[in-house]
Parts: sequence; C-alpha cells; structure tokens
Amino acid sequence: MADAPPVCRVEGVVKDYGDGVVTRVLHGIDLELRAGELVALIGPSGSGKSTLLNIIGLLDRPTAGRVVLGGRDATGLDDAGLTALRGRTLGFIFQFHHLLPAFTATENVMLPAYAEQGFPTAAMRQRARALLEAVGLGHKLDARVTELSGGQQQRVAVARALAHEPRLVLADEPTGNLDTEAAHEVFALMRRFNRERHTTFLVVTHDGRIAERCDRVLEILDGRIRAGE
Repeated sequence: MADAPPVCRVEGVVKDYGDGVVTRVLHGIDLELRAGELVALIGPSGSGKSTLLNIIGLLDRPTAGRVVLGGRDATGLDDAGLTALRGRTLGFIFQFHHLLPAFTATENVMLPAYAEQGFPTAAMRQRARALLEAVGLGHKLDARVTELSGGQQQRVAVARALAHEPRLVLADEPTGNLDTEAAHEVFALMRRFNRERHTTFLVVTHDGRIAERCDRVLEILDGRIRAGE
C-alpha cells in the first residue's frame, strides 16, 4: 500500500470566514491520507478540526488551496460535481448519527445508495443486511432505529457509511456520545473494516485512548497541522 497514490491530498488549504472583518480558521493545511490507514485528527475546540473535515468531505469550499480525492481534483467542480465525487469516494460517521427515526436499520443503511440511484433495489437491501450482520446487528434488521441503544445506533451509522464501499470514511467524534464499552466496540468495528477492506478512515476525536490506537495522529492547533507522526 505504501506505493499507492494517496486516497486524499490536501494542498495549501486556507479557510476564511466573514465579510469585511475576516477570520482565518485554516492556515495553509497540507496533508495526505494513504490507502488503508486509520488516522486520528486531534486538537482543542476551535482549532479547525471540523472545518478541515468539512472541506475534505466537500461539504464546504476552501478559500484557497485544493483537495484531491481518489485522484480527482475537486477545485472548480460545481455543486453537482462535488455531490457526485462525494458519493463515489466518501462515507461519513457523525457524533450525532443522523439516522431517520421512522426507518428501520436496514432502510437507514440503504439510504446512500438509494439517494444516488433514486430508487431501492433488491441488491441495495441485500448489501445493507449483510453490513448489519457484519456489525453484529443481524437480529435488528427490521427494527426501527428508535428501538436501538445508542451503541447499536452508531453501529447502524458505521454500516451506512460503508454501504457504497467508499475509499475514505470521515468520522467526526464517532464515539463522543457513547459509554466506554460502546465506544470501544464502535472503534473496533472501524478498525476491522479498515484492516479487512483497506478502507481509509480519518477520525476526529477528543479521546486519547482512541487516538493512540490509530496508525497515525495529526494534531491541529490554531488552524495549522502541528504533528503527523
């Protein structure tokens, strides 16, 4: 994997907010995420972690610099182009899982593929069920997510993030709302998919125990990458 091109490359990314009085949140960020690695992104509140994650996730545009995902430069793409590249390349896991409460576990996992294709298929349902089996929820396939515990709901979110076989999964405090045992289980799931399927993960976390179990730690401080060992 060492000689493979990076899954994501960020070059000189700057992000400013405000009109007139401008606040610079990111100051020329450079980083690479390689195929099959699990990377922690740490830093204090307000350091720019979420802003950087949103830019890598093509949910926000940088003021300057560029993001290259899967060999495709996102610079200059219109909204439709960004949506298409995001859908082909990225999966997302959030601290607040954003599952749809009226839907079952299986239906929630099907959502990314359904949104891209516009209609459900038997193959989508089969893949969703297989992923739920893989995350230990084979007995909850048809349960509404409101019937699941917090840890089980986050397992559904992990399965949903992997539903379209993304090359890169962005996880924003994925264990932040879980107790210690559930947090360990969710991280173990991400690590298993990372190793078995060579999916790259970038995990924003405040939990030092999670960070130390990653392959590499990036620290961001005042909008600048401080370390990347």
